[in-house]
Amino acid sequence: LAQAGAFLARDPPPSAATARHVLRDCGSAAVATMFTRFVEPGRLALITYGPCAGKMCTVIDIVDQKRVVVDGPESLTGVRRHMMPVKRLSLTDFKCGIFRGAREKQLKAALEKDEVMKKWSETAWAKKLAAKKFRANMTDFDRFKLMVARKNRAKEVKKTIKKK
Repeated sequence: LAQAGAFLARDPPPSAATARHVLRDCGSAAVATMFTRFVEPGRLALITYGPCAGKMCTVIDIVDQKRVVVDGPESLTGVRRHMMPVKRLSLTDFKCGIFRGAREKQLKAALEKDEVMKKWSETAWAKKLAAKKFRANMTDFDRFKLMVARKNRAKEVKKTIKKK
């Protein structure tokens, strides 16, 4: 509010829209844009760095301010239970209902009950990662076939545009 009243006498008084904008900057409307992806047990995350990079995991326990214990479980995602820095995780919007230090059996049951992995695979983020992985695993012949298909599609598009 101090900023809202900080205009000079020669300046015109701020309009209602300007006052609202200043109040928003001061933090009075911070509730509307509050952070929602908290580091908490059950939070699904993507590992961004290290030997398990690109794999999904679930936060099991919080060790301290910078480290957490994560688990795949290994049968679903290929990630064993281990400790890792929060900096190497990208948190998702999905969370399963487990308590701190849950065992692998409880984690599997919670993931299946809440259908977390199914919901994750339907997101644009997961689809983009799958497409990236597919392109990385293409052979030279697959890339050639893709190039030919793109050329043929471009020809067909040009034909239909030319007819109009």
